[in-house]
Formats: sequence, C-alpha cells, structure tokens
Amino acid sequence: MGKLFNKMDKILFFLSIFMFGYGLFMILDASSMKSFIETGKDYYFFNKQLVIIVISVILSGIIFAIPTKKYKKYIIPASVALTILLIYLIINGEVSNGAKSWIYIGPFGLQPSELAKLVIIMFSGVYYKANARYLKTISSCLLPLGVGAVFTGLTLLQPDGGTGIILFALTMLLFYASPATKELKMKISLILLIIIICFIFIVPLFGKSLLSKTQLDRFNFLNPCSRYEESTGYQVCNGYIAINNGKLFSVSPGNSRQKYLYLPEAHTDFIFPIIIEEFGLLSGVAIILIYMIIIYRILYQAKRTTNIGNALICYGVACYIFLHVSINLVGVLGLLPLTGVPLPFLSYGGSFALTLAISLAIVQRISIETHNEEARRALGN
Repeated sequence: MGKLFNKMDKILFFLSIFMFGYGLFMILDASSMKSFIETGKDYYFFNKQLVIIVISVILSGIIFAIPTKKYKKYIIPASVALTILLIYLIINGEVSNGAKSWIYIGPFGLQPSELAKLVIIMFSGVYYKANARYLKTISSCLLPLGVGAVFTGLTLLQPDGGTGIILFALTMLLFYASPATKELKMKISLILLIIIICFIFIVPLFGKSLLSKTQLDRFNFLNPCSRYEESTGYQVCNGYIAINNGKLFSVSPGNSRQKYLYLPEAHTDFIFPIIIEEFGLLSGVAIILIYMIIIYRILYQAKRTTNIGNALICYGVACYIFLHVSINLVGVLGLLPLTGVPLPFLSYGGSFALTLAISLAIVQRISIETHNEEARRALGN
C-alpha cells in the first residue's frame, strides 16, 4: 500500500481527507438538535455518516488496486442493475420529500440516482476510449448518450430535478469532451435542441405539466425574506440570517442559532450557511478555495494521462464536484431555485458520500497508472 500511496496525488488525497473529516464534524454539530428530538440521541446522523465513511475508505482501498482496464468488464452489469433499480423506484418506491428516490435497507437509504452519476462517468470513459476511432456518425455515440438519457429520464420521473440536471449535464459534457468529430457534436446538439423544444411544447397539450407543484413553487425564489412565513421563502431566508450572523469572522464557533431547527435541513443541503454562522465568512471563502484546488488537481490528472478513457473519467469527476458545488451554493444564496443537491464532503448523505469517495479513489487509481506509465517511459529512454 505504501508504494501505491507514493504514486497518488497527495495534495488531492490530503484535501479530501480534511474535507471529509471537517464534514463529519459539521454534520455532528449541525444535526445534534434534530437528532436528539427525533431519536433521543445526539449522534444519530453523525454515526450513520461515520459508518458510510468507513465503508468508503475500505472500498477506496480496494479500488486503488484495480486497474482501470478492468472497468470494461463491470460497467455494463452496473448500468443494467442501476436501470432496474431506477425503474423499481418509479413503480414501487416510497415517497420521501416529494420524490421516490430511496431504497431503504434497515436504517440506511440507498439513492440509485446518485450512483448513476458515477456509472455514466465510467461508462462514457470506457466507451469513448474503446470507440475513439469510430466516433464519426450519430449511431456511434448512441449507446453512452442513450444510457445517460435513460438515467436522466428515470430520475426526472421520481421526480428529482436536481439530480436529473446533473446526470444530463455529465452525459453531454463527457460527449463534448470525447474524441467525436466537431461535425457530429454539432449534429447531436441540434437534434437535442429540437427534442427539448418539441417536448416543452407537446407535453402541455396533453394536460400535463413538465414540473410538479413542489418544483414549480421553487421558481418563486427571489426576495425569500418577503415570504418568510411561506415554504418558498422560509428556508432560504433563514440561510441568509445564518450567513449574516457569522459576519466576516466567527462570532460564536459551535453556537449557531439557526441549527436549532430554525433552518430546516441544516446538516444536509443548507450546511454551508451554518458553517459561515459558526466560523465566519472567511471560512466559506476558504472552503470554496479548497473546492477549486480539488477540481484543479483532478483536471491535472486528466491532463497528465495519455489514456483518453482515464482522462474522460477525470473530467467527469471534476464536473461532478463542480456541478454539485455550484448548484448547491446558488440555491442556498437564492440566486436560482433550490434543487436539493448536497454540498460535496460536507452535507449529510450516505449515497452521495459513498459515490464521491469512490470517484476520488478512481482518480487516484488513474494517478497511480499515469505514474507507472511515466516510469516505463523513463526506463525506455
């Protein structure tokens, strides 16, 4: 294991460890009151997240030792299994927070659509590498685009708009980053635009709405504090109050007032305002800078590798983290509608933490393989 560690991206490794550790601390801090009221225990949500982190560490250790060339063997079964799970949710899933997104195994919930983000990244990387010389016709790109469309469509039917948007964005961004010709990318873009326009105009003709009532309500996001007593303004406005309480520096570390159930979901989607309230605005700026460094290191690994499939996987993981950070923060700050997207490393959520940890482990595996390739080239010279 020591030899593998020497070949990893150490900056990415230590920043990931720090952020997961800091996230655990903040989940404990932000969820203690809700945990005590619901279960009589201060550590309920913290303990569940800790179990997931431990499982993630074990899986990451396994992933470090698996060559990326073996991903081809597992990616089709994983895609089929996830499709079945997503269909099962539509048919027989339990509604939670207005969506059928979870399969419960005892006290733990599995969110298949979260795992689908990683699968579409890996599927695209494996497929575009294997077919790099043939990406000249529409039919040559149908498989990865089709898998992404199935994952996106089934997720939107739950309905989970935030996750659906990310799945769609990842599918298209990886396609545009692929070795496909510029002409093909233009054709696919035009076809996609026509499909979206037709969908927008045709669905209302059947008396259906593209969005659920809950999703439509979220578009009423401007001036949230003018609707403090309404669901469309209460959560974001309390987030504003938390940020305002934090000032530039911390006023009272560990003593957030908004976490005492004033701010719903303080330990999940809205953990960023709690961090600022307890540690000041500069802490929020520092976290954003750390995200930027993490994304940069992943893109650096993409640039280093000569393997187009591994490069695409790195691009996908970088986009995955960037999209989550961007969508969460613009929603929390009231710049766009809320979508229920968690903040990487910091928000409570087992499926998301597991997926994120595995994604980063794969990037580290790619770093190991790039290091080995560079060593072989040096010996060859």
